[in-house]
Amino acid sequence: MSNTHNNPRIIDRLLSTDDSAGALILRVSIGLVFLAHGAQKLFGWFGGHGLAGTGQFFDSVGLQPGLILALLAGATEFFGGLALVAGLLVRPASAALAFAMAVAAFAVHWDKGFFVTNGGYEYALTLAVASLSLLASGGGRYSLDGWLRGRGRAAKTWTGGVPNLGASR
Repeated sequence: MSNTHNNPRIIDRLLSTDDSAGALILRVSIGLVFLAHGAQKLFGWFGGHGLAGTGQFFDSVGLQPGLILALLAGATEFFGGLALVAGLLVRPASAALAFAMAVAAFAVHWDKGFFVTNGGYEYALTLAVASLSLLASGGGRYSLDGWLRGRGRAAKTWTGGVPNLGASR
């Protein structure tokens, strides 16, 4: 038999988080930033160019096929940002967002130098590092990940690890 303490299930790994409240501030703030940037790419909200315009831009900087990559980048930012704000699947969302920002930093901004005022990679790098921080810590105490993982532990504690299907209400 396998010992679940030595071999955690994959869902436990995905939902694992530290018990701090600090992650809440980071994940909600950058989650909203990512959500807004994704909405610019996908829907043209907040002064964005929408999917067609973003796809044309991606084509112009050599990210091809532009429309498909714009859809992937926009969806990653929009739904990844939503996941961070909700605190659900924070680690996988953070990994995807860090990857997207690394692509942006190297493929679009690197040759313009560091500072964002010159179109540089400063902002993309900052968002990538913030995402990596959440990848390392998880969503924190006030996240759906922590709540779901806590519910699983509480259920095992109360039932000795065996589902109590016959419990009265």
